[in-house]
Formats: sequence, C-alpha cells, structure tokens
Amino acid sequence: MQVGLVEEFDEAVGLGTLLSANGEHLPFHCTQIADGTRVIAPGTAVCFEVVAGHAGQWEAARLSPVAAELVVQPGGC
Repeated sequence: MQVGLVEEFDEAVGLGTLLSANGEHLPFHCTQIADGTRVIAPGTAVCFEVVAGHAGQWEAARLSPVAAELVVQPGGC
C-alpha cells in the first residue's frame, strides 16, 4: 500500500486524480473508493494500491481515507 492525497475529484463523472507520496499523479474511478461512498473530497489523505488500468496506464485502486500524518511518514500505510 502507498499513501497520497486526492488532488481533484469530479463527482458528476466519477473520476479523480491523486498525488502519491513519491510525486506520481494517478487517476482513479469512484468505484475504487473502498468504503463504497463513491465520493471523496480533494485534499483527503488516502492509502491505495497501484494497478494496471485501462489504456495501458497505471491507476490508483482500493482508496481508503487515512490520517493526514501518514502521508508525510515513509511507508505510512
């Protein structure tokens, strides 16, 4: 598991991006929010996994909100 912050989320489309602790920008779909809510606020700290996605790019999956302090600690999840 990796940590990062949600950069943006478009509720109408269900797509967002997050910034991982190592500086990668990764897209995600609302179905990958682990608690099933389908909505997540920008700025939310999350644990996530990186998986092969559509169109041959990496995507964030299984997003779970965490305490913001974990994002600044190496290996926070």
